[in-house]
Amino acid sequence: MTSIEARAREITARYRGKEGVLVHILEDLQEEFGYLPEEALAVVAAERGLSLAEIYGVASFYARFYFTPRGKNIIRVCTGTACHVRGASRVLAKLEEGLGLKCGETSPDLKYTLETVSCVGCCALAPVVVVNERTQQVLDPGKVLSVLKKE
Repeated sequence: MTSIEARAREITARYRGKEGVLVHILEDLQEEFGYLPEEALAVVAAERGLSLAEIYGVASFYARFYFTPRGKNIIRVCTGTACHVRGASRVLAKLEEGLGLKCGETSPDLKYTLETVSCVGCCALAPVVVVNERTQQVLDPGKVLSVLKKE
């Protein structure tokens, strides 16, 4: 048994005898591992008497669950209307170039994950980048990598 499987058994055991708790189990697994490893999902399926397809069906319904490891630093470029009009695509291009990543990718060293979001509600500051839940105004797309140094 791998350490992932062992830890998944411990987490799943907390919910033994309780119904309607699959999402809670998935949240706990993701909190533990940073994503939902297939090994852990297989344990949940076996322990809860569900098929792996059912587990994936529930987990893939929610945008907050991830099936691959994510970076320590999550970088989200806002692409909402105000940010789009004020140069979000240039900001994203500079980040992709500087990090060597495409949108939706995680660096091999698991340091960064780069993604876009529809709106973060800071339209007056547009364009903005959110790094680890901290919103940063990007006045000059050419200097966007300096935003990462603040984290």
